[in-house]
Amino acid sequence: MDFRGRTKEDPEINLIPMIDVLLVIIIFLMLTTTYSKFAELQISLPTAEAEKQLERSNEINVVVSVSGQYLIQRNPVVFRDVAALAEELRRAGANIKDPIVVINADNSATHQSVIRVMDAARRAGYGQVAFAVEQATR
Repeated sequence: MDFRGRTKEDPEINLIPMIDVLLVIIIFLMLTTTYSKFAELQISLPTAEAEKQLERSNEINVVVSVSGQYLIQRNPVVFRDVAALAEELRRAGANIKDPIVVINADNSATHQSVIRVMDAARRAGYGQVAFAVEQATR
């Protein structure tokens, strides 16, 4: 047998299976990737056009100032922590049946100071929280 007459073929890489595998990997990555949207929202806080309601006897009024100071039933309260604020709310609502916590927050008060009052109301066991708003001018 004479094998000298044959020319050697160059080895070649079959690209079709490699492309198939890469497409499957790309599809897998597209399906399992989570996309996050980061957007900045321009919002303006609403004003109320309802008539002012009369003060009810079962309200606990909490005032939040710009500087983060609290007044509960017109008595200043020094903020130490949320638990102490909850205790002050319990004391203010001790003689009130089914109290409603009304938060009078300044327009420029921080959200954190308002959230502290809401958390303190929850810890004190008060389920009804309302926000006082300024009546819109016509």
